[in-house]
Amino acid sequence: MAHPEFRARLTLEATVSPSEDPARVAKALAGVAGLDPEVVTLSAGSARLVSDDPRALAHLRDQFRDRHVRSAARKVLLRERTGHSASMMLNRQAAAAGVVAVCGSPEESPLGPVYLTITSDELDAVIDWLAAYPSG
Repeated sequence: MAHPEFRARLTLEATVSPSEDPARVAKALAGVAGLDPEVVTLSAGSARLVSDDPRALAHLRDQFRDRHVRSAARKVLLRERTGHSASMMLNRQAAAAGVVAVCGSPEESPLGPVYLTITSDELDAVIDWLAAYPSG
């Protein structure tokens, strides 16, 4: 797993409904980033993970590649880019199963999506690296 040559911050956020186990939501967010659930901050009605660890981006990149969603991820990140940040929604049920699945709208994830935001001064390079097309 190659680590990126740039700095970027990965933020994952999700609501936590009263009927949900907050620990399961934390585990889903941590799974998207390939990190320990202890890095997730839980507060009333929400869960949040913020990481500058390059392993989190590398894990996300591997998920995009393994799930064959690089092209879709690239399109969404470019479309949802604002300044030094780009965002997308991920299916929450898939995240709970350890799978990254891109959502086009919040309705595609019944309990609400996981919101992913990537922030970097080198955002073009980050998007190119995350959603690189296979060579050859």
